[in-house]
Amino acid sequence: MAAVQPLDTTIAVVTPENIAFEYQLAGPFRRLPAYLIDLAVRWGVILGVGLAILIIGGLLSALSTFYGPLTFAFIVILIFVINWFYGTIGEAYFNGRTVGKWFCGIRVIEVDGRPVSPRSALLRNLLRIADLAPVAAINTWDPDVPPIYFIPTGIIGLVSMTMTQRMQRLGDLAAGTMVVVDERKWQLPIAKVDDARVPALASYIPGDYLVTRKMARTLATYVERRHFLTPPRRREVARNLSDPLIERFEFRQDIDPDLLLYALYYKTFLADSMTEPADLGPLAGYSPLAKDADKPSGLAEPLQSVIPDELGKPAQRQPVQRRPTTQGPTTQGPTTQGPTAQGPTTQRGDVWSSPSSSAAANPPPPPPASTGAPAAPATDPPRTAGDGQ
Repeated sequence: MAAVQPLDTTIAVVTPENIAFEYQLAGPFRRLPAYLIDLAVRWGVILGVGLAILIIGGLLSALSTFYGPLTFAFIVILIFVINWFYGTIGEAYFNGRTVGKWFCGIRVIEVDGRPVSPRSALLRNLLRIADLAPVAAINTWDPDVPPIYFIPTGIIGLVSMTMTQRMQRLGDLAAGTMVVVDERKWQLPIAKVDDARVPALASYIPGDYLVTRKMARTLATYVERRHFLTPPRRREVARNLSDPLIERFEFRQDIDPDLLLYALYYKTFLADSMTEPADLGPLAGYSPLAKDADKPSGLAEPLQSVIPDELGKPAQRQPVQRRPTTQGPTTQGPTTQGPTAQGPTTQRGDVWSSPSSSAAANPPPPPPASTGAPAAPATDPPRTAGDGQ
């Protein structure tokens, strides 16, 4: 038996301006109270304005017998305009909100994330009568009530919302709109990835790892503001989230926390939109996994060209000090080759670690110690091959 998938009420929208939004869809239990509030507001306005018209009409009926039918016509027009255009005016000119939607914290937007247009607002409100079908006439239970009074059931709209991915009723499907929860949104531009290690590290993140809505918002906020922080401060802030991720992904313990969050951001927001795989260049052979930490790698020099300056400059090489030599007759004899001293070998995981941990693992060679002995005077006679033998 297949596992039951949880109902996901969130939807991600990327606008043509390359801005990422994530909305929580408003379900029937959020929209029903908003509809009832709007219904009460509509009939409150109708009763208030109608009462004022009747009062004015009663005062003027003594002067003119024509005002009675005119008052009745005004009330009929008022009922028609309020019922049919109340939602259109509120949604088109108040950012997708009516009084009921504002009170319940929801609003109407286009399916591509743009604000609802007057045309879409009009179309979805004109089709509301179809979503309220079928209706139940009140005279079914009370024959004395005129047949013009009925109770809408809204079964059509309810079925449509449960069958569509964006919880759209028929009016929303026709107008290309959806109703979302109007909470404080994060509107952050997609960050530009300028570190070649980010796509490489993102390729090692397990594909079955799903970022939660709260985690995605945290990643977007962090990447947007990380350039305001110094590298040590970035690692301090990112470590709060990176430690559980390192254990979850089985990465090296000394991996740079800032780099890990940057890579997770890339995988969440940018990896799926890339039409071609990322060009990893010289980093294609490196692995951040803990099981590959002891495998040697021969890429030591190209590594420095892909690490940005903001992540820490590599230790400068110490100049090799040579003693002055004099030219003279030399005796060539057999030479023996001894073991050559090699510098520290760059490990596969060193590219992923922070500059502080890399410096601790491979400290730069100390400068040659000064013996304090005075240098030989320049006037000393040159030594010959026979001296000292």
